[in-house]
Amino acid sequence: MTIYGINPIAEALAASRVTALRVSERASARVLEIVAAAQRAGIPVRRVSMQELDRAARGGVHQGLVAEITEREQFDLSDLIEGRESPLIVVLDGIEDPHNVGAILRTVDAAGASGVVRQSRHAAPLDGAAAKASAGAISRVKVADVVNIARALEELKERGVWTVGLAGDAPKRLDQIDLSLPTAIVLGAEGTGLRRLVRERCDWLAAIPMRGHVQSLNVSVAAGVALFEAVRQRTSATAPHHR
Repeated sequence: MTIYGINPIAEALAASRVTALRVSERASARVLEIVAAAQRAGIPVRRVSMQELDRAARGGVHQGLVAEITEREQFDLSDLIEGRESPLIVVLDGIEDPHNVGAILRTVDAAGASGVVRQSRHAAPLDGAAAKASAGAISRVKVADVVNIARALEELKERGVWTVGLAGDAPKRLDQIDLSLPTAIVLGAEGTGLRRLVRERCDWLAAIPMRGHVQSLNVSVAAGVALFEAVRQRTSATAPHHR
């Protein structure tokens, strides 16, 4: 598995996932710090041309650094729920763009959420562009791959997790839903939104209030709005109770 960029590789190093490192012959001070850390850990480091790094990163912004890493640890729904008083989970329904997936992982980490659920089929690879967009969060966030999202929602509900689907046409606003309870926020792909079966499985559908001319948000931005609304409620003594 190949990743590139300073932050993703620094986080992968901290998580002991890096197995080999390729670095530009002209390295910045920050890159040299990562090289030194890799060498202290006994990781092979090879100086290569920028052209080789460009090819390895497939045109991505590698900042003079490309790494090979171990396959990520496999998680299931139990890993996202057990041991947490009130899990906060993000479920991706049909979101395949690696930049959006990476940005969502970054926000999940920033919000201190429990992790992400996604369908294993048609899922964006968690390397390259996704790793870069995640700014290293890809090595920190638990991602549970499931066969069927609708079935996963049923399992979450059986385990006491409320499922809240984001939908622009929903009658309730997001801030009218009690997100301080164990919650899974369900996000659909841009353009198509939640698939019918997934939408029907959600306990609640909620809309982000839109006050301008734009009628929708980028899905990673919507994830950030929803997660930090949950964080706000969970740190407030006056969280709403509309369930």
